[in-house]
Amino acid sequence: MTAPGPPDEDLSRLAELHGVATSYSPSPDRTVAASATAVAAALAALGVDASTPQAARSALAARERELRERLLPPTLVHWTGTPGDGPAALDALPPGTSLRIETEQGETRAAAERLPAGVHRVTASAPDGRTAEAHLIVAPARLPAPAGRSYGLLVQLYSLLSRRSWGMGDLGDLAELAAWAGRTGGAGFVQVNPLHAAVTGAPTDPSPYRPSSRRFPDPVHLRVENIPEFAYVEDRERVRALLERADRLRASVLDKDALIDRDAVWELKREALELVRDVPLGPGRQAAYADFLAEEGEALEDHATWCALAEAHGSDWHRWPEDLRDPRSAGTARARAELMDRVDFHSWLAWLTDAQLTAAQRAACEAGMPVGIVHDLAVGVHPGGADAWAQQEYFAAGMSVGAPPDAFNARGQDWGLPPWRPDRLAASGHAPYRRLLRALFRYAGALRIDHVMGLFRLWWVPQGQPPTEGTYVRYDAEAMLALLALEASRAGAVVIGEDLGTVEPGVRETLQRRGVLGTSVLWFERDWEGDGQPLPPARWRADCLATATTHDLPSTAARLTGEHVELRDRLGLLTHPLEEERAAAAADTAEWLALLTRLELLRGTVGGHAPSAEEAEAAEIQAVHRFLLSTPARMIGVWLPDGVGDRRPQNLPGTWDQYPNWRLPIADAEGRPVTLEELAASPRLRALIEVLRESAGRPGR
Repeated sequence: MTAPGPPDEDLSRLAELHGVATSYSPSPDRTVAASATAVAAALAALGVDASTPQAARSALAARERELRERLLPPTLVHWTGTPGDGPAALDALPPGTSLRIETEQGETRAAAERLPAGVHRVTASAPDGRTAEAHLIVAPARLPAPAGRSYGLLVQLYSLLSRRSWGMGDLGDLAELAAWAGRTGGAGFVQVNPLHAAVTGAPTDPSPYRPSSRRFPDPVHLRVENIPEFAYVEDRERVRALLERADRLRASVLDKDALIDRDAVWELKREALELVRDVPLGPGRQAAYADFLAEEGEALEDHATWCALAEAHGSDWHRWPEDLRDPRSAGTARARAELMDRVDFHSWLAWLTDAQLTAAQRAACEAGMPVGIVHDLAVGVHPGGADAWAQQEYFAAGMSVGAPPDAFNARGQDWGLPPWRPDRLAASGHAPYRRLLRALFRYAGALRIDHVMGLFRLWWVPQGQPPTEGTYVRYDAEAMLALLALEASRAGAVVIGEDLGTVEPGVRETLQRRGVLGTSVLWFERDWEGDGQPLPPARWRADCLATATTHDLPSTAARLTGEHVELRDRLGLLTHPLEEERAAAAADTAEWLALLTRLELLRGTVGGHAPSAEEAEAAEIQAVHRFLLSTPARMIGVWLPDGVGDRRPQNLPGTWDQYPNWRLPIADAEGRPVTLEELAASPRLRALIEVLRESAGRPGR
């Protein structure tokens, strides 16, 4: 077995050649060695035996021989329009090597010809008889940039209830919010949480960041009444009863201190959708559905099959009958045929949801938004869900994604998400990643990538081990960025990377060079290399989405009042005495308010009189956003609950059942839920939007 302690020379070299790290840096001045056990486990997940010193030596010799003898790596990148950004591997081929390139567009080209953008297939034949095939990604050197400067609203869609939604926000609400914000407030975008399909259960995991599938959206977000066939359901009495139940469910969530019950919403919607499905599609709609099925192909069939099998056998495919655990087995084929009606039902749901997502983006664009809907791509998927079942060959068995120990969490983190295998991705030309991007960009004006550093490396934790026993595994970031640039440019979409926290040197610079916007949160922007004071607006980066908070952080009102400290104290989450934490939070807030005052962004009176506590708080939140607008940031994001003084974070990291993560409707300062209609009529929100509209230079009324 691998000896305890750090890796020896052979294991270290073997790890390096497979992109597995043997150390990490929790801070710039400190390097920690990964354990030999963690390194060997990561290699094993990549199909490399390093369980003993002899096995590691044999694997090292085999890897060195493979790299020495191969003509081409599995994936090549060529950035168009930039001299010197061609694939170096082609220049290094032996003299006399012939090349043939089959383009994505179906043409055959010589290597010297100018290639169109796309993912092409290269075949190399060397004079010594060696041959090789590789994928060649030809992509624009930079992603599309935002058209001018704009501000937008950030919202967790489930939390945005209207008088028409059935117990949680839906895609009809999203379209309505975008139309109102664009036309009345001159907003340029609306950013939402991941709308990926969830793993159903009892109860369903409410986190949008641990989905069953990132490729397909969740039909729980459907506005049932907006489906054309809904109007033709014959059993009107049953429809009336369903709508009455929806009214009661919505009313129950709008009570103070009530929570969103996703399972109750889905139970009601599923019953309604079963009724709607009995209505035959018209010829045009049937043709559109057929086109969708053909376009999505095997990926949709796999997803819908998992959904049908989950109804019969539970939502964790690891516990299914053994012959159903393989999506390509004869047993799965038989089960799919037997469950074809349910498979078609779930395929139909995916089509309906895709159509309403497209309609929401269309509503945003028609309202004058230059970006529209910003969708969120979660960093991974649930190990028991549809993607992990259908794409097993691409996932590293026995591994989970997380984060190493750092200054914020000495024990590290395990997110419970299986990582993609970089070797299998590269061998396929990153096909599953490419298909995922293409599907999301179909209805997105922009895409936010959660933990964008995962395009470069991920912290792999062996299952059953603490996060401290993990190590980093590297991905082909150039190829993944090239595919991102390719698909984003085809869609004309912007990309925002969530690059908060510890980021390895050079990553932010690479992302900026390729046109990926970063994420800057006001409270974290300080002069960390100098006096630690709040960073003046002129020193902020331009290529970013600048915000006051996120879904994982306290609302601005909670931070200004210190209520976030009290909440963490009640839940036993403080790492220092309460008074010490209160004092630190108050000092942090005071420094920012002092800067806002010096910059004349914070006004001390309202209408000539001393403000009330509520007016003072609203003025401070306005000042925070005036500050964001005074930075060069290309995009300014406003957390929608900040517009009505909501105190509660949507997610409180470090909690599970102690806090209702991902289940809170937007509420006012007293915790009373606020509907979309009330938000649109709120003087406080309108005043904040007026500040943003005027400063951003966007028209509105």
